[in-house]
Amino acid sequence: MLRGALGGNVLRVAILSSEAVPFAKTGGLGDVAGALPKALRETGGDVDTVLVHPLYEETDRRLLREMVFDNLAVDWLGGTRRVNVWYSDAPRAPTFLIDAPEYFARPGIYGYRDDHERFAFFCRASLALLERVGGPPDVVHGNDWPCGFAAAELRSRRNHDPYYARTRTLFSIHNLAYQGAFDAGELWRLGFESHDERDYFMADGVASALKAGLLASDALSTVSRRYAEEIQTPEHGHGLDWLLRMRRDRLIGITNGVDYGVWNPATDPHLASHFNAENLEGKRHCKLDLLRRYGLPEDLDRPIIASISRLTPQKGFDLVREAAGAMIETGAFFVSLGSGESEYEDFLQTMRDDAPHRVGVFRGFNEALSHQIEAGADIFLMPSRYEPCGLNQMYSMRYGTVPVVRATGGLDDTVENYDRTRGTGNGFKFARYSAAAMLESLYEALYCYNEPEVWRTIQLSGMHADNSWQAAARRYVEVYRIVTGL
Repeated sequence: MLRGALGGNVLRVAILSSEAVPFAKTGGLGDVAGALPKALRETGGDVDTVLVHPLYEETDRRLLREMVFDNLAVDWLGGTRRVNVWYSDAPRAPTFLIDAPEYFARPGIYGYRDDHERFAFFCRASLALLERVGGPPDVVHGNDWPCGFAAAELRSRRNHDPYYARTRTLFSIHNLAYQGAFDAGELWRLGFESHDERDYFMADGVASALKAGLLASDALSTVSRRYAEEIQTPEHGHGLDWLLRMRRDRLIGITNGVDYGVWNPATDPHLASHFNAENLEGKRHCKLDLLRRYGLPEDLDRPIIASISRLTPQKGFDLVREAAGAMIETGAFFVSLGSGESEYEDFLQTMRDDAPHRVGVFRGFNEALSHQIEAGADIFLMPSRYEPCGLNQMYSMRYGTVPVVRATGGLDDTVENYDRTRGTGNGFKFARYSAAAMLESLYEALYCYNEPEVWRTIQLSGMHADNSWQAAARRYVEVYRIVTGL
């Protein structure tokens, strides 16, 4: 099994990620990293893919098939650290999980003072593992700042290590705001000792794992065409726009896909009733189920506006807070699933307390409930200040739930504004970042909701949109072949 994992006369790709469904997830990265390996393997017989991932405390051990190494040697902090490695095929692609309890057997994935050390070790262990599972990979595909360490190390090692001499790197940006900054004095301790290696990391007096990934990788990708353009501007570049402009010839935007094996209202096991574009009756049953779950009046003719999100300013919750009274005055229900900054958690609870027959709030995350909201809601609200790609707007469309979004990043790429004259479009968009602009689009959506034939046209347009992973996977293969010359 192991010798064949990256063997044969095919393009060999190793994907490194700090989170991936079904092992761990905090956001869209987890969905993407869990779906892409499978989609790549399904593009044909010319791509062989493995996923490498930490083994966290929260990872369900029932997903593990077997321990494949019990003494993998990793050069670390001036000595040798030995770790166990587990194998799983739970995401329908070969996956290796690095078992280092002192780094990963903790509650949660991120938020520790030594996160830079934890993920630097993950990258070092991943490269050690890849030397043991077959021939060298043609491409190491890292995701977000936790994998920037691997890009920097591979850039250095391929100059003197024959094993990785022909390996090339792709670095995917899922959210430029998270940069993995840490004290530059730690670089020497982590094994990045040369002047060039330090230059990869240094940014305004601190070390940035994200900057290392951007500068050291052979190619860069991000998760939508629009976001690839936006991050080259000071407004969205988070201090690294200069670097992205410098490397724009190596940067491509590839919009994320949806795993329709998971997000499909015709087969979704979490739903009270199934439905599809040909028969929407089951959606009405799902709406009733959702109202009951939130303890709201069983009024099926009243629209449900929904939100599933991290509660942060990036996601537009300052706009939601400003417009809350006007939203309630429309007569619609509002339901929310998510957690985040306490000011927004407290605001939503106050909103619920002030209008208990109109508002439902679930603080935290619940995977089953997220599916039930997508199926039972009528309108999905995503007023993001910026949004690299976004997945929930695409989930919503598949479930006949019409998105109202700000025209930024992947939201702008995937949602087509409804045009009443032509009868085209699958949602509603607003450009200016303001509560007034958001409400204008929301009012328009609610007006169309009261015209059943118009509403059904918008629903069906979204349900028929093809946002599958197949097209995205083919684009990644093109990038892999360009960067390797294969």
